[in-house]
Amino acid sequence: MDPQSFQAIAALAKEEAGLILPTGKMTMVQSRLRKRLAETGQASYESYCKFVCSSAGTEERRYMISALTTNVSHFFRESHHFDILRTKVLPVLKQKARNGERIRIWSAGCSSGQEPYSISMCLQAAAPELAQSDVLILGTDIDPAILEKAEAAEYSEQQIAGIPDDMRRNYLEHNKANQTYRVTPAIKRLVRFRELNLLRDWPMKGHFDVVFCRNVVIYFDPETQASLWPRFRQRITNEGWIFLGHSERIADSAISLFEPNGMTAYRVAGSKASSVGKE
Repeated sequence: MDPQSFQAIAALAKEEAGLILPTGKMTMVQSRLRKRLAETGQASYESYCKFVCSSAGTEERRYMISALTTNVSHFFRESHHFDILRTKVLPVLKQKARNGERIRIWSAGCSSGQEPYSISMCLQAAAPELAQSDVLILGTDIDPAILEKAEAAEYSEQQIAGIPDDMRRNYLEHNKANQTYRVTPAIKRLVRFRELNLLRDWPMKGHFDVVFCRNVVIYFDPETQASLWPRFRQRITNEGWIFLGHSERIADSAISLFEPNGMTAYRVAGSKASSVGKE
């Protein structure tokens, strides 16, 4: 891949999805796009670049972003967030359910589904009565291909390593024919998946009690990150939470919107319990 083509691809990836691709990633980009050249019939990276940057390549941009996106996920990743969900968040959600209010949780950048299904398992195990209430866990991702895997809800032995034994027994179905495990209908029932680019319009209506946006904004530059915090705040209830990845932090410029309340856990600033139980 020549430098000019790489720079054009990098600029397009930033414009379309906020991805930052420094020159040191050229080999990675070349490797991940090799299949796209074959799929589109392009003979070189230069011709592929011209195609994807043209009006004729509008649809191909989705597949290009899909190829460039890192899709790594695990069940119950960063377990301290699920501890907070159980001990601090669920008591509030259970009271909302008793009051007849709806409960909404958003997994932004859900990849192949492990995160929203982990949330559903956590809710079912700690507060099974919520399953009878108006509860929805929304999983969104920019990659349509990975969302198909999330919808299938079928995982290998290695992929389910993070699930506790009791949850494996209760919430997974073992397919002995191909040695895979499928999430049970009771867990799937609470989860919906949609394709969404965080840099574009968010069509969801209403507010979320909890947002998991972990290991997503790390791929954006500070300016793009800064533009997202007010948007998240607008979509989170006044008592709501947002969880980030282990190496992510909300910038000081947005500290008026969210207050730290645990390791990479933030509560809406000014909420009644925002200063309770800080770690």
